[in-house]
Amino acid sequence: MVKELQKSKFSLVLSGGGALGIAHLGFIEDLQKNSLTPSEIVGTSMGGIIGACVAISLSSKEILEILQEFSNVTKWIKFSFSGNAIVDSSKIEKIFIEIFGNKSFEDVDISLKIIATNIANGQKRVFSKDDNILIKDALLATMAIPGIFSEKEIDGIVYADGFLCENLGLNEASFDTILAVDVLGFNSFEKELPNNFFKTSNVLEMFEKSMRLLIYNQTNLIKKSVDKKLFLLEPETKDYKTYHFHKLKEIKNLGNNLIS
Repeated sequence: MVKELQKSKFSLVLSGGGALGIAHLGFIEDLQKNSLTPSEIVGTSMGGIIGACVAISLSSKEILEILQEFSNVTKWIKFSFSGNAIVDSSKIEKIFIEIFGNKSFEDVDISLKIIATNIANGQKRVFSKDDNILIKDALLATMAIPGIFSEKEIDGIVYADGFLCENLGLNEASFDTILAVDVLGFNSFEKELPNNFFKTSNVLEMFEKSMRLLIYNQTNLIKKSVDKKLFLLEPETKDYKTYHFHKLKEIKNLGNNLIS
């Protein structure tokens, strides 16, 4: 795979997946060790956040330091007592401002595309260099899980998480070769039903499993329409939850040694 990617330009596509998306960092670490640089990056939700960091030439070590901010939820969780979401995103916005400042999509070193969803009509919105908006605003949109994180209004339109329309942005890849990492792929869900002592735990696990299956099937439909050379990597994320931000090191390691 490495030799093939060294010979051609390729699009790097990173999926959403909450804390599971931390596995992208382990993959980026290996990518940089092999001196592989994508010609563009397409990201959704956590994949968009990590992808944007790579697009402004941050090293895997620098991105790890950023993610350590998220491993301590008290640094970015601010509960909201109004509106449509549990979490007010103002603390997260401050972190994004520290990272990206006033950078727009024209200020990146690697072409960047971020996927979000128009919450009014469900249509996909792809932010890119064609848009005169700040990177941090696009990221607040792509990570806005409905009911969990505050939705983001941009130019009068309200956006939510990109997973609602395309969790793995294969359709947005410009180049004939695609390298994609899907943390909500086939290896992201248990094949057996939960069997905990407490019914509440079983119900919560069934809900998360259902969401993973829903997204997995969405991606499978999208894959059928891709007519480009696709290298698809699916880390073994089934033993972790989308909210396990405190398990930073363990989840990051899931992304290591995926390329050969």
